[in-house]
Amino acid sequence: MTRLKLAILFAAAAMLSAGDFDLPHSRWNARWISTPGASGYDFGVFHFRRTFQLPSKPAHFRVNVSADNRYQLFVNGIRVGWGPARGDLNHWRYETFDLSPHLRAGKNVVAAVVWNGGELAPVAQVWSQTGFVLQGDDKTTEVLNTGKDWKTLRNPAYEPLNVTSAETGGYTAVGFCERFDARKAPWGWQQPEFDDSGWEPARVGPNAAGRQSSDSPSRWMLIPRSIPMMEEAPQRLARVRAISGIVPPAGFPAHAATFTVPAHTKATMVLDQGFETVGYPELVTSGGRDASIRLLYAEAPWYPQRGRGKGNRDEIEGKVFRGLHDVVIADGGSRRLYRPLWWRTWRYIQVTIETAAEPLAIEDLRSTYTGYPLVRRARFEGGPSDLAKILEIGWRSARLCAHETYMDCPYYEQLQYAGDTRIQALVTLYNSGDGRLVRNAIDLLNTSRTPEGATYSRAPSQLQQYIPPFSLWWIGMLHDYWMLQDDPAFVHQMLPGVRAVIGFFAARQKKDGSLGKMQWWNFVDWAKPWRSGVPPAEADGSSAPLDLQLLLAYQWAAELEQQIGLPSLAAEYRRSQTQLRQTIRQIYYDPNRKLLADTPAHTIFSQHTNALAVLAGVFTATEAPDVMQRVMTDQSLTQCTIYFKFYLNRALAKAGYGDSYLDRLGEWRDMIARGLTTLAEMPEPTRSDCHAWGASPNIEVFRTILGIESSAPGFRAVRIEPHLGALAEASGAMPHPRGKIQVSYRVTGGKLAAEITLPEATTGEFVWKGATRPLTPGRQSLQF
Repeated sequence: MTRLKLAILFAAAAMLSAGDFDLPHSRWNARWISTPGASGYDFGVFHFRRTFQLPSKPAHFRVNVSADNRYQLFVNGIRVGWGPARGDLNHWRYETFDLSPHLRAGKNVVAAVVWNGGELAPVAQVWSQTGFVLQGDDKTTEVLNTGKDWKTLRNPAYEPLNVTSAETGGYTAVGFCERFDARKAPWGWQQPEFDDSGWEPARVGPNAAGRQSSDSPSRWMLIPRSIPMMEEAPQRLARVRAISGIVPPAGFPAHAATFTVPAHTKATMVLDQGFETVGYPELVTSGGRDASIRLLYAEAPWYPQRGRGKGNRDEIEGKVFRGLHDVVIADGGSRRLYRPLWWRTWRYIQVTIETAAEPLAIEDLRSTYTGYPLVRRARFEGGPSDLAKILEIGWRSARLCAHETYMDCPYYEQLQYAGDTRIQALVTLYNSGDGRLVRNAIDLLNTSRTPEGATYSRAPSQLQQYIPPFSLWWIGMLHDYWMLQDDPAFVHQMLPGVRAVIGFFAARQKKDGSLGKMQWWNFVDWAKPWRSGVPPAEADGSSAPLDLQLLLAYQWAAELEQQIGLPSLAAEYRRSQTQLRQTIRQIYYDPNRKLLADTPAHTIFSQHTNALAVLAGVFTATEAPDVMQRVMTDQSLTQCTIYFKFYLNRALAKAGYGDSYLDRLGEWRDMIARGLTTLAEMPEPTRSDCHAWGASPNIEVFRTILGIESSAPGFRAVRIEPHLGALAEASGAMPHPRGKIQVSYRVTGGKLAAEITLPEATTGEFVWKGATRPLTPGRQSLQF
């Protein structure tokens, strides 16, 4: 049974269309509510309840829900949904749920927990002030509209823990951890029988309103959620790796088992999941009033000596655990379940228990996996045995970095950066074919654009940050989506954003087309000689890596405008493209080294510049093989790291070196040898152990080895040019907007036998060793 099938029922609740009301275009009857006496801007966890009677169980009961910062919704004690999907205040999401499966004749209660992280909210969490809103979908369900009939209570059990970057080993932006004092918690608040007579009536604020209403009465401009609910599925830790002060039963934690920590005892244990994961840890305890339980989550332990990093991730001896953690204070109750408000990331969980005057029973420590419901529809068969392992950890990395948005990393930041996201989106499209999260990412980055024309480097984000080259990769992401998904209307909708980004850079070009001095953080790669990932530049701003990324963006923008935009603008972009290409060749090309330099001084050279030059067509088809041969053999060049090897390998394939792709996976093989179960952010020592920008092999096995590439918008045509290298056999399939593309290859005595199956209304060509054959819909066999 797949993990998706195991997802709990409420995660499969359909996002339903509106009923009697045109919610996106109108003012809602429901009012935003909050808790009297509580600041709307400081940290707080708040409960809301509405008790009501029904004469019979309804067939349908749809409601629309949102909150600031976050909420979880319960019906008669059952958690039925959560949100809102992250966005910005001008595009604030709401969810639609059908509550009918959980309702009954007689008394019912709908309840919600809402929390505001205040100054400690995640950087990815945009917010205004604490608020909750629920709007019925029709006149019948409006009985539940938020207003004066709702009751509320601030939960004093929660205190934020601000875990600093010094404690985690690197820049951290995920928000607060929790100190949960179960002695102060209103246990059972979600249940119908709970006595809420001591709760206050909610403070009633302004009406909610759809983004397209004539006048917004509040800061939140509401739009419907556009992505599915996150998947949730049970998972268990694998084994105990270290222990002190207690002896848990055999089989724990792989199986639930109760054990007791005596009074006045300090005990520790290190639990190993066996691989990195994300989810909600769930601790079940009984008794042990005043006991403290600390749960510390780690991708891996660190060597205590500064600068040594983590070493082999399978080894814990002689290392220390540090990082994000929650603390629970037991209240002595029976079968108390603690689950943090937000999910955590870990391979290891270090549990530290200190009991007081009562023994504490640990009844279980398990977790619930959560993430975007990606389904792997692609398959690849062939290659060395370690390739399957590389693809496994690449897919795991992609899944752990995909939630309501893509994320650079699940442990440290959880921010959707355009540079990371372009690669993650391609992994999604080549392996799953589900374009919804890709489209959401493009849209979120587009709406982050400011009057200058550039997008934020990341979106959503409560803190402004510009990485100008990432705006160019955003255009590349849109072009990728246009080629691989059949959604021209959405792409056309994004064209004003493309024009704004191009305009931002055009205003900063010198007369010869080269870029002048660029503001903000011009990150390209974590290359060692480059300070903060920024390539070298002259005093006037001249920098080949930046100029080349702009050249690529002009090419993508011209193709988009020619096909679905303004052909006259496409012509203008092509003129700018021609000038810039000539300027790049003129000022950066070094005839002695037969390479492009990083600056006009011709003193510094990099793999990055020359790979981008091949991709952008600065070198001719006859020059490119020699250039890339030099790029791979000249060790004096600044070397690409894990992220930028995506572009390096693309350039090598374009230059005719696709057959050597499998020989260039040493970095990924090294990560496996070091015990990583996901892909690291950068070469050792690395901060993050899970960065899906390294999952490019999960693209290239299909695009390079199997050779499948879209050759027309909407994947209406395909070019298949396999690069099998030493492989005698290889086969696979990848999703397509109209089904699947399937291929199978066998090489015998230097001759190729290929079987290709294309979806309906899809044509193309097959290329092998310079010979080309046409492809038609359906199954076909080819011999070369």
